[in-house]
Amino acid sequence: MTKAQQNIMHEQVLIPDGSSIRVKWDDFPHFTFPWHFHNEIEIVYVIRSHGTRYVADSVEPFCEGDLVMVGSNVPHYWKNDNAYYKENSGLRVNAIVIQIIPEFMEKPINSYPEMAHIKKLLTRADQGLHFSKSFSRKIGKQLTSLYSLKGFERFSAFLNVLDKMARTSQYRLLASPDFRHNITNVHDDRLNKILNYIKLNYTEKILLAKLARQFEMNPSSFSRYFKLKTGKTLIEYINELRIRYACKLLQDNNYTISQICFKCGFNNISNFNRFFKEKMKITPKEYIETN
Repeated sequence: MTKAQQNIMHEQVLIPDGSSIRVKWDDFPHFTFPWHFHNEIEIVYVIRSHGTRYVADSVEPFCEGDLVMVGSNVPHYWKNDNAYYKENSGLRVNAIVIQIIPEFMEKPINSYPEMAHIKKLLTRADQGLHFSKSFSRKIGKQLTSLYSLKGFERFSAFLNVLDKMARTSQYRLLASPDFRHNITNVHDDRLNKILNYIKLNYTEKILLAKLARQFEMNPSSFSRYFKLKTGKTLIEYINELRIRYACKLLQDNNYTISQICFKCGFNNISNFNRFFKEKMKITPKEYIETN
């Protein structure tokens, strides 16, 4: 394992309230996210791009049509040849990324015989799964269409995708038989205590200097540590928790947008609207209209 791979990062995934599935459309010059893991199960379908794929202890090239499923807490990242992409500025990454909570349909998957094949699929994903090009071509349109679907329509379409992924024999395991993902260096007590403190206090004003002092660190060391472990700055992490809470309050429809802004911990409506749109791709008002 390279030095870059040893510096593993714990990503905190923001899945919208009221949903167990997050579907992202990636469109950017090249893959930039570092070696990381997260609690969510992930499916990555590459539409445009090529480079090297790292999953667990597997290192392989990837290109258009690459379809991979990564289990909860399995480390991974996709890496482009940055020099090649800089020389060919018209190239871009296009990919569909689907993230689902690890408890996804836990009771039916563990209890109902009709779901036994999906349970086996999710278990296999703990070592990373790579599906054949011919299979990915068959379900590529279904995977892509998930991005434009909402609510139960997306949920039922995704179950259909899982059913096909669970039934095909056109896959192989990526991790070696003796692979055991070990992330104890990231799940340290200090990080857990910091995250728990933030989750209990994110609607209040949290000062970097005070938080760093509480955990016996100076502000600059705390900032570096927090970004390394979570992939986000302190303010980004806090604001994402606030937006998640705002979505819940907007769905309840018991407060005005201005009231929700301050109830979630934002200090002015302008910052709230800007950050909400940046994360949710729509304004709070549009969110109310579509939910």
